[in-house]
Amino acid sequence: MTTALYITGTDTGIGKTVASTALLHALRARGLRAVGMKPVASGCDWINDGWRNEDALALLAASEPKPDYADLNPYALRLPLAPELAADDAGVTVELERIRAAHARLQAGADVVVVEGVGGWAAPLSRTLDQADVVRALELPVVLVVGLRLGCLNHAYLSARAIAADGCRLAGWIANDIDPAMARADDNFGLLSQRLPAPCLGRLPHADAGDAAAMARCLDLAVLA
Repeated sequence: MTTALYITGTDTGIGKTVASTALLHALRARGLRAVGMKPVASGCDWINDGWRNEDALALLAASEPKPDYADLNPYALRLPLAPELAADDAGVTVELERIRAAHARLQAGADVVVVEGVGGWAAPLSRTLDQADVVRALELPVVLVVGLRLGCLNHAYLSARAIAADGCRLAGWIANDIDPAMARADDNFGLLSQRLPAPCLGRLPHADAGDAAAMARCLDLAVLA
């Protein structure tokens, strides 16, 4: 079993956090210590003593053991903008070494670290740092979350090609039924299963408020072994 995974998506708002928290619960069900990480998060609220991001807090809740928030989310940016814009407005420089150090501390206390990216694969973390840079530096296999909606075939195939072109390994993909009204969703899922160059870990059902533990039962981690 891998010691870390990088979760990316075909776009923003397609369920990376739902998939990441489900993965954490599935890993914990196997008896593994599994913790989440959101290296860069934009759109935060001031809670207690610092900026906190909703997605990062969901990862924290699904993690066991519970890591320090500062390690789970080393860059918590206040404004809900593209990370490079949010970082510029905050006067913050997103640096690979800080992410690498936080990841190392998480990995020291866990069997598996589930690292959630931002937006789609090509969305940059800063003006000088791409998600591919982090994936290569930490040698992370990538899991692609495909939101099942009109246009998902194009987005999924392009994402898979971009991941390979960036010198990274697509280890698997997860389908997420984000549009319950999508026409011929099953047929689209079948085409993705035939053409994406990695195994499918599972298909998550549509839910207004996803239960991560229940979603975990939709995943098959054996393909990652």
